[in-house]
Amino acid sequence: QVQLVESGGGLVQPGGSLRLSCAASGSIFSIRLMGWYRQAPGKQRALVATVITGGITNYADSVKGRFTVSRDMAKNTVYLQMNSLKPEDTAVYYCNTLLRERERDTFRTYWGQGTQVTVSS
Repeated sequence: QVQLVESGGGLVQPGGSLRLSCAASGSIFSIRLMGWYRQAPGKQRALVATVITGGITNYADSVKGRFTVSRDMAKNTVYLQMNSLKPEDTAVYYCNTLLRERERDTFRTYWGQGTQVTVSS
């Protein structure tokens, strides 16, 4: 069974920074993609940033130039460095991964439990 454990959320002032981490554990054979989505109150969950095997990244337009996604393959961990935070970045941030377990022959999507990020003065 696969688990995603997130950390690093919290309260920060506008213009501040936070770093989120998400570690995947369990019977993992291969990870194809890791990344982050977010859901603000009253809105649908939306892509923030992803990184695929090979290091290719994808960002939402609203975070380009401010957020950086990275992955430590040895630790099965994905990070999201968030700089120049704005109040509109306030949301629950969810870790997402597309991976294959050792016992399966297909890739499946998994989600973390979510971590709250609040940007407010």
